[in-house]
Amino acid sequence: MSRIYQTAVLAAGLLAGTAFAATGVAKTVQVETIPVAPSEPSNAPAIPADDLTLPEAEESEDAEPAAAEEAQTPANDSAELPQVLYSTSYLPKPVQRMQAQLKEAALSGNMERLRMVFESNELPPTVSFGHIDDPIDFLKESSGDGEGFEILAILADIMDAGFLHVDAGTPQEMYVWPYFARYPLHDLTPDQKVEMFRIVTAGDYAEMKDFGAWTFYRVGIGPDGTLHYFVAGD
Repeated sequence: MSRIYQTAVLAAGLLAGTAFAATGVAKTVQVETIPVAPSEPSNAPAIPADDLTLPEAEESEDAEPAAAEEAQTPANDSAELPQVLYSTSYLPKPVQRMQAQLKEAALSGNMERLRMVFESNELPPTVSFGHIDDPIDFLKESSGDGEGFEILAILADIMDAGFLHVDAGTPQEMYVWPYFARYPLHDLTPDQKVEMFRIVTAGDYAEMKDFGAWTFYRVGIGPDGTLHYFVAGD
């Protein structure tokens, strides 16, 4: 035992005796000696400091992801609006044929040409919701000029407009001109309103908005090319 070690033990004993004399209470202090093993090289791979990250807290399943859904949902969901078509290449061949015949008859200025198109159907198309004797005579009487030119001009504009394919796969399947006939009028964009005013007046549009539906002239052609109606009204 070295002199330094003996001196340290003696000093510790003197301090313990002084503490006992001052308090009158003996205290046993246990000092645990932890042996330190010599360091040995470890076989475990070192973990880079950048990888020592804490796992992120998982979001609760009960949390309301309202903000995220609102951010992903467009303000005006166009998927809910009917798809407007313009190219006749989308049409079945029989429908293309009838559309072309109606447009040709309208641009000819001859109501008898329109009569020939009407008579190509097995049944005359609907031109009125009431009883009529002759569809061409009825359209002439409905025309502002009394001869049918106004009606032919309306028909030509309608057949130039965009159209819709409605009720696909059902007995009511139809190609409808103009698309405004089955389109929400309150959702029309500025350019669509310009299209519409090529067919109707602002007064007509105001009345239809109040009514809640298109009541002006429209054309419906079945997938087999049958002309079902050229009619106005509700």
